[in-house]
Amino acid sequence: MSPKELQYIEDALGHEKFLTSQCQQAVSQLSDPELKNTVNQMLAKHREIFNRFYRLV
Repeated sequence: MSPKELQYIEDALGHEKFLTSQCQQAVSQLSDPELKNTVNQMLAKHREIFNRFYRLV
């Protein structure tokens, strides 16, 4: 993998890590069960995407 490709993956990992933390923060502050469930699903998806990128390295 080229250095530029590794940089793209590093950037993607950073974005996914940020989105994961934002979802975690939102879940902790939400009281509506349906909305909380939706954000939890988003959180799971961002963790999955992070792990897929991580496995590329």
